[in-house]
Order: sequence, then C-alpha cells, then structure tokens
Amino acid sequence: MSRHGKEMARKNPQGRLTQAERTALSDTRMVETAIDLIVRHGVEGMTLKEVGEAAGYSRGLAGYRFGSKEGLMNHVVRSIGDEWLRELKQVTAGKTGLEAIGSAIDAHYRFCCEAPGHVFAFYLLWFQSVSPGSLCRDVIISIHERRQKDVAEWIEQGVGRGLVDASVDAGLIARQFCSAVIGIVYQWLVQPEAMDEVEKLHADLKLIMEKLLPPPKQAG
Repeated sequence: MSRHGKEMARKNPQGRLTQAERTALSDTRMVETAIDLIVRHGVEGMTLKEVGEAAGYSRGLAGYRFGSKEGLMNHVVRSIGDEWLRELKQVTAGKTGLEAIGSAIDAHYRFCCEAPGHVFAFYLLWFQSVSPGSLCRDVIISIHERRQKDVAEWIEQGVGRGLVDASVDAGLIARQFCSAVIGIVYQWLVQPEAMDEVEKLHADLKLIMEKLLPPPKQAG
C-alpha cells in the first residue's frame, strides 16, 4: 500500500472511511496496480480492465474513474511526480545553490532505492513520450520544464545569497543537470542490478555541480 493509503488506515483504524476517503483509497490502489502492471508488462500490457480487477474492484471502475488509458497514465505520471515533488520540497527546504542541488541528488538516489517500481514506471512513460501518439507527452513536458525551473531558481538564489559566483548561467546549468539525471536513470533502467554504479553516477554528478557552481571570486 502507498504512503497515502497507509496514512488513511492510521487515521481510521476501524476502517470507517468517508465516501471521499474510499474514493481516494480506490484511486490509490488502482494507481499502484497500474504501476505494478507497467513494471511487469510494459505500457502496452496494462489495460483499464486489468487494473480494476487486479486492484480488487470491478472491471469497469478504472474506466469510469479515469476515463481512458490516457487518463490513467497521466494520473500515474502526476501521482509519482507529486510524490517526488513532496520529497524534494522537504529535503531542499531553506537551501539554495549547491546545497539544494546536492540534497536533491541524494534524495533522487534514495528514491531509486526505496521506490524502484515508481521510478521505473515513471521513466518508462517518460521515455515513451517521445514516440508518435504518446498518451502523456504534454504532462511529461510540463514536469520537465518545472524541474529545470526549480534547479535554475536554486542556483539564482545561491547567487543572490553570495554562495555561487554571479557569472554562472543558471538556465544552462539547470538544463545540463536535468539531462544528467535522465541519463543516470536510463543507465539504471538498462542495468537495474548495478546499483553501485548508479550510486557512483549520483556522486559524480555532485562533483560536477561543485565545479560548475563555484563560490564568488575573491576581489584582488
């Protein structure tokens, strides 16, 4: 069960859920089921009918709730994206510049270790969004742009606090950073057993960012 589902269970130990809570719980279960099916069978092997039945509901509930396979996949992407965003906000709270980026890199590695199915499903949909007729291309583009914007803001805030040299190009570095993260995930997807290498790639990215984000030059 997801964190959201566990939280509702803790709040309602006797199972007395409101209608809104039951709806949210069924949505969560179907999203988790969809993620599991995507991991095991790929996007093509996941159907609305199977999601509803495997989650313990009627075969038509997923179609009724999400409207279409496209609607479900967009919901899956947003759900995992929101999960990661909550984690990211927590680990970068009050941080800017290199400190925020370093915390984000560490959190991303932990996310790969602690929720591999979520990361796998998210990036499988991410990479498939480049194909013609992709069902979640617009959502992926929006998330990608948001990520770059967040990184650029961390850098700009670091410059504003005098932690990063003002000569750096925040937008350029943010684009390169996000591209590097995607490359690391691709390496992990093709060799999921090589977690030592994935950990090293995250550590190497932190070293690269240190070189790209030097402190202000001392006068004289």
